[in-house]
Amino acid sequence: MNPIDPHTHLLLHTQRAAELQAAAYRPVPRTPLRTQLGWLLVELGLRLATPRVPGVVAVSS
Repeated sequence: MNPIDPHTHLLLHTQRAAELQAAAYRPVPRTPLRTQLGWLLVELGLRLATPRVPGVVAVSS
């Protein structure tokens, strides 16, 4: 095992600690899943609220 200079070890430790702290405080981006679910519920609500006309077939895109 090669001994590491204590100053080098401390420098590497300090740098890694700073990287971990920066990653911990970075806000987590929200996934578009919540938005997709919201729009799906809006679409479902509109379909339920729209009266069906007899003889008309709805075509989904």
